[in-house]
Amino acid sequence: MSLKQTDGQIYGLIQDEFAYQKNTLRLIASENYASRAVMEAAGSVITNKYAEGYPGKRYYAGNQYIDQIETLAIERAKKLFDVGHANVQPHSGASANVATFFAYLEPGDKFMGLELSHGGHLTHGSPVNFSGKWFRPVSYGVDEKTEDLDYDLIMKKAKEEKPKLIICGYTAYPLVIDFKAFREICDAVGAVMMADISHFAGLVAGGVYPNPAKFADVITSTTHKTLRGPRGAMIMCKEENAKQIDKAVFPGMQGGPLENIIAAKAVCYHEALQPEFKQYASQVVKNAKVLGEELVSSGLRLVAGKTETHLILVDLTQKGITGKDAQISLEESGIILNRNTIPFDKQSPFITSGIRLGTAALTTRGMKESEMKHISSMIVKVLENPNDSELKLKIKKQVSELCGQFPIYN
Repeated sequence: MSLKQTDGQIYGLIQDEFAYQKNTLRLIASENYASRAVMEAAGSVITNKYAEGYPGKRYYAGNQYIDQIETLAIERAKKLFDVGHANVQPHSGASANVATFFAYLEPGDKFMGLELSHGGHLTHGSPVNFSGKWFRPVSYGVDEKTEDLDYDLIMKKAKEEKPKLIICGYTAYPLVIDFKAFREICDAVGAVMMADISHFAGLVAGGVYPNPAKFADVITSTTHKTLRGPRGAMIMCKEENAKQIDKAVFPGMQGGPLENIIAAKAVCYHEALQPEFKQYASQVVKNAKVLGEELVSSGLRLVAGKTETHLILVDLTQKGITGKDAQISLEESGIILNRNTIPFDKQSPFITSGIRLGTAALTTRGMKESEMKHISSMIVKVLENPNDSELKLKIKKQVSELCGQFPIYN
């Protein structure tokens, strides 16, 4: 029986969500639209199979086709990112980071990551996360004036603290990372270099962001952001480190892999290897640049003054509106983004002084520079009149009309 026949309530909610996705502007930097092919693989009969272990060495019988699928995913990931080894089994970016910590650290070991409020991720040392509870995090931050990473200060702190592992790659940092500088810092203190490229993996694959592969000891990434795949993750490393990574994933921290999602990852890698994906990645960056410039011309301040990626971080301090209130007012207008802390934020992480925007999903829909200018205008109007219900209804109608011109799936 179909989902509609079996569970009409869930079917109806899924249809509601689909309509909502179609008729709103998705500017959440960590979201995207997976292709029909990716979703078809994710929702396939592969979900019926248990496959603990790795290709050629499973703990269950009947995996001859599963082994071929996972091997394809591995080989495509290796080719896409020019790496010696890829483990495509992690269920999420957080679980990929857990496995990486287990591969290189012992509980209580010291590591360095970017301060959460400066753009780092929960798994990079937050005290409420496993990374902050089981290990000893030492945070570095951005420069207070430039809001850029100060590599000399990071080097100085690394020499003082002597961490066993250093993380680069962030969740709310709009500039390009100097991976060579991080390699030099890690070499100076004998630390493992871990690059978490979850946010910009698609930009790396598309050739518009530097590839850390020749510098990093280990690379973690999600597959559903700029890479435009299913919700999941992967870990990549040099061939000589393959065994310790694989062992940390299984049996270290998870059992049976989601082979239906791995099939979807294989499709995603295949799509990212096509020439069209480079055009997509390039347009993502162009769109972010124009959107950022338009917001600045309307009187808003960007953290770091600009963006070099898909991601824009806006400081709302001078506008007299919090990130939380901005998020709510924009959502009521059909514009979906998230509140976000900014460096040296005086507001709490739940309220925040900023908002984070990303252009990956809108670019997937086919929107370009002219649409970014229109979207910027709508955002600014709402931010300047957050309590104007009539305006928000008007903007919501404009959003729906714009979305109608750029369908998610033709």
